[in-house]
Amino acid sequence: MKKLEGKTAIVTGSGRGIGQAIALKLASEGAKLVVNDLDAGPAGETIAKIKALGSDAVACLGDVTAPDFGTRIVSMALEKFGAIDIIVNNAGYAWDGVVQKMTDEQWYAMLDVHATAPFRILRAAADYLRNAAKKEKEEGRRVMRKVVNISSIAGLYGNAGQMGYSAGKAAIIGMTKTLSKEWGRYNVNVNCVAFGLIQTRMTQPVGSGDAVAKIGEREVKMGIQPEFIDFMNKMIPLGRGGTPEEAAGAVYLMCIPESDYISGEVVLASGGFVM
Repeated sequence: MKKLEGKTAIVTGSGRGIGQAIALKLASEGAKLVVNDLDAGPAGETIAKIKALGSDAVACLGDVTAPDFGTRIVSMALEKFGAIDIIVNNAGYAWDGVVQKMTDEQWYAMLDVHATAPFRILRAAADYLRNAAKKEKEEGRRVMRKVVNISSIAGLYGNAGQMGYSAGKAAIIGMTKTLSKEWGRYNVNVNCVAFGLIQTRMTQPVGSGDAVAKIGEREVKMGIQPEFIDFMNKMIPLGRGGTPEEAAGAVYLMCIPESDYISGEVVLASGGFVM
């Protein structure tokens, strides 16, 4: 019996990178997935890989910051699979700048994607989770469900040039701790995984391809300076950045029955690096 057999998971930003790795890890243990990406191509690729693993998936395309997105993805999970057992708020990106050069648009974009979007998804899921817990209690059963929010070492310690990103990632930590107190009575574990340097297009060296994320009509350049990557690798006790699969492993730990008595915690997946 796989650990997540019969479970349904929502993973935002799961068309690429860490999100795709999380979706595939959960699917490999039997979970059915609601996959999300801005574009049909990456979402379709993730779904094909999930089905190759013997599980099932459906795509909920679109921008997680859209006002109706939370309701839409929750409704899709319930219509397609009839349940929600795991929610992973992973979608996000960095739009950097020092404070004197940061525009209101940059600031609100970071808060919208890293805090407001997860809030709306969780709010939309609340009725289902409360009603499911009430029914199970009447039946004399306890079913544990999981929320895993994704933060960053920038949200814990700050990072120069990332005022908005750090603020958004700090906000999701506060949301995690608050929701763990509100939803404990519904048998929902709410935890947060804060990533350090993970090897994705967002953290590739500037100049090695200069990936660009298209967010609506906006184009945001991805990548960080090679000197900073070298510095980080020297400071990380394990000597390197993590892989998307290693990042997914940390999230997976918060989704399995062995974590049923862990809630309101922030787990660092940073190779031992602490600022």
